[in-house]
Amino acid sequence: MRQLRRSLTTRGAAFAGCGLVLVASGILLGQRDVTRIGVLLLALVAISLVLVRRHGLRLEVRRTAAPSRVAIDERAVVSVTVRNVESSTSPVVMAEESIDYALGDRPRFVIPALRPGTSQDVQYTVRSHTRGVHRIGPLAVRVRDPFGLTMRSAAVGGRAEVVVLPRVVALPVGRSLGSGIGSEGTIPHMVALHGEDDQTIREYRDGDDLRRIHWPASARTGELMVRQEDRPAKRRAVVLLDSRAGGHAGSGRSSSLEWCVTTAASVTAHVQRAGYALHLLTSDPGSDTGAHHDDSLEGGLDTLARVTTGPDDGLRAVLHAASAVTSQGGLVVFVGGPLSDDDARALAALRQPGSAGVATVVDPTSFGGSRGRSADDSRAETTAEVLRASGWTVTVVDSRTTPAAAWSAVIGAQTVGVR
Repeated sequence: MRQLRRSLTTRGAAFAGCGLVLVASGILLGQRDVTRIGVLLLALVAISLVLVRRHGLRLEVRRTAAPSRVAIDERAVVSVTVRNVESSTSPVVMAEESIDYALGDRPRFVIPALRPGTSQDVQYTVRSHTRGVHRIGPLAVRVRDPFGLTMRSAAVGGRAEVVVLPRVVALPVGRSLGSGIGSEGTIPHMVALHGEDDQTIREYRDGDDLRRIHWPASARTGELMVRQEDRPAKRRAVVLLDSRAGGHAGSGRSSSLEWCVTTAASVTAHVQRAGYALHLLTSDPGSDTGAHHDDSLEGGLDTLARVTTGPDDGLRAVLHAASAVTSQGGLVVFVGGPLSDDDARALAALRQPGSAGVATVVDPTSFGGSRGRSADDSRAETTAEVLRASGWTVTVVDSRTTPAAAWSAVIGAQTVGVR
């Protein structure tokens, strides 16, 4: 009975109700014509129910989003292909796409009658003002009878996603941080003495490119020798993002977490362009280690697009994973909220002697909509003092501070003329 009521439109429910009343009244009053009219209305509703269910809604839906990774406010075109896999012609279908609210209004379109095996292509655009992984699908379809008395609804499968990357802002260029410390790769003596274009010779190994065989050395030694091109070392930069729920405040785009994600993305892109070997570490409760490690800008931005607030102990896993990366030195950048004394000391220990440590500590109270002072206002300053005592360069930021201004404060550059 409940399913029957869901199948009736407002008009259909009115027809069915009137039919029942007329049939009952005609029988009680002995008016056969009134009874016939009631039976006619009920028969019309029954015929409509049969009409909407004579065709199955076996539709195959495929989606592609181009591009599937977009920046904030950038448009993506979603192509939807609906194919009729029934053995009979499908009815005219009203379709509504299910998409995350951040992508805009739900697209609605009409799918014409499709012969068996034929398909219909539909395209629409989406755009998001917030980062994240936004789901698309399933497709909700509705079929009505010619009289508009009944309706059949179904959700057909097929899902896709659009990854909206965090915003990357240009940061000022200041003094070099960590030069000569924390290099990745080796600088052989040949390169150090004669330049990066010099080459060393080694024995041939299975899988080596035959074009690299050094014939003079092979003739001299009697063994196949190949050229080995040496690569210069790159400075290391380790970026740590704090996503603890207890270290952030606010909601949406105005939250402190979004500020930190934007800053981490901007710093990641900045040090990668500066030629650093990049290491981005974020909390990942689903992994065995509790931390996620990216060593490329593309992978890092994709990870930052998926970051959400996590448990308060998630940062400890990030600090533990970072200790293995920073043990040989390098630039360490921390972006996050105030820490406990133990976590602050663990973070401070990541900076190796001769290396640089940079931290931007957000004051969550300024992002939570509170304008007055509270007992927690000093937590960010306390964390900053612990890090400064260990040789870190630290700035405490609030909701009015831009990522470029925060970076300028820690590297000693001016934001004027930022490229």
